[in-house]
Amino acid sequence: MDQSSFSKISNIQLKEFLDEKAVFYEQPKFIETDPVQIPHLFSQKEDIEISGFLTATISWGNRKSILKNAHKLITLLGNSPLDFVMNHKASDNHYFDGFVHRTFNSTDLSYFICSLQHLYNTYGNLENFFNQYKQEETLQNAIHHFKKEFFSLPHPSRTEKHISDPHKNSAAKRINMFLRWMVRDAKAGVDLGVWSTISASQLSCPLDVHSGNVARKLGLLTRKQNDGKALTELDKKLREFDVNDPVKYDYALFGLGVFEKF
Repeated sequence: MDQSSFSKISNIQLKEFLDEKAVFYEQPKFIETDPVQIPHLFSQKEDIEISGFLTATISWGNRKSILKNAHKLITLLGNSPLDFVMNHKASDNHYFDGFVHRTFNSTDLSYFICSLQHLYNTYGNLENFFNQYKQEETLQNAIHHFKKEFFSLPHPSRTEKHISDPHKNSAAKRINMFLRWMVRDAKAGVDLGVWSTISASQLSCPLDVHSGNVARKLGLLTRKQNDGKALTELDKKLREFDVNDPVKYDYALFGLGVFEKF
């Protein structure tokens, strides 16, 4: 089916098309070129959370560069994220000297480790925090509160830009991707499904340039910017197709954009 055909098809046909593409791309081979491969290196829930969160944080730009720097980051943590975080001291910050991914540097990483230690000491794990602020159909409010808590310690102002706030009309692509990894069922071999208290029905699509462009071509999205308002619009449409697991369509939209140049 070519792009010109989509203006003429029904919602039922469009759903069938996207269902097919979602199944096609949500396969273990997907992780070979995707940052989700990093949390797949671990089996302990907290290691998966920390490695996934840090990887998602630097997941913008060239995919090869993302993977290279994410693997380097995990090496800096001694390949034991939870142990490193919980035993971290300010005097250990020199381990991060020279680390940089685009605008995320060693100063940012040092604070991220410090804040993660605070969160784990206070809440036990990241799932407990998000569960506390979840709403019936969305985690966007929980993301807002997460950013507030994450930056509740003294911190460099430059570091705040690395976590987005939906209350400031951000689509919060990277943290929504992290939440997809943690929440969605692991049976297809891509997402990890280590959180049990949050439902896939509460997730939002990790909206980026690829998924946004494809969504517009398919008539799923009219707003031109990839911002929080666009995310709300896309979420509403995807929930019409599958209210229990709307974010499975992230695979279809992303795959069509990146791999099929749709």
